[in-house]
Amino acid sequence: MPDISYSPLYLSLKVAGISTIVVFISGLFIAYWFSRRQFFGKSILEALFLLPLVLPPTVVGFGLLLLFGKNGLIGKFLLEAFQFQIVFTWVGAVIASAVVSFPLMYQAAHAAFQNMNRRYEQAAIMLGASTWRVFWTVTFPLCWPGLLAGLVLSFARALGEFGATLMLAGNIPGKTETLPIAIYFAVEGGRMEIAAFWVAIIVAIGFSTILWLNWWSKHTLNRHTQFKD
Repeated sequence: MPDISYSPLYLSLKVAGISTIVVFISGLFIAYWFSRRQFFGKSILEALFLLPLVLPPTVVGFGLLLLFGKNGLIGKFLLEAFQFQIVFTWVGAVIASAVVSFPLMYQAAHAAFQNMNRRYEQAAIMLGASTWRVFWTVTFPLCWPGLLAGLVLSFARALGEFGATLMLAGNIPGKTETLPIAIYFAVEGGRMEIAAFWVAIIVAIGFSTILWLNWWSKHTLNRHTQFKD
């Protein structure tokens, strides 16, 4: 067994976990708002949300570098106002993972909100419930299976993010070296045993995540079918 530092595993779980929380909260409310509103430019904004799905990760990373770099619009402001740098930090890895995984959460949440039967919401409003209460007691529980699918897929995507993370956060062992980056540089350096070990870890996590999601979806569907019967 080769001598392995487990910092890439810890960092990947940390980055994926934080980015998933950010993506879940933002994707949830943005998708809900977009599913209930029609306005000029909506299609353009949705296209921007989904753009990371079709762009190479390195292109996404280059765009983030232009925004958060030392001379970037946001990066320059943060550096001058707070002496805080995002490039080459684990925060940069979180931002990169969040950007590339956001489309999955948004799509799942938007589909869930669009496909739900809105008569339940209307009935709750007629009974005097506020919009906020209707969302948490009616809309959210009814859409939870779709929202959970988006949450799990976003986590899996964030865990496997490579290109954008490498562009924005770089490869600093112990600081920004996530699992995909560790695998790449292990192969590049001829350390195939280490690369194989990390590959086995990330495949196991991804497979277990998808397997659990499939089991949960079937279990929930069967329970709903029995309830209807």
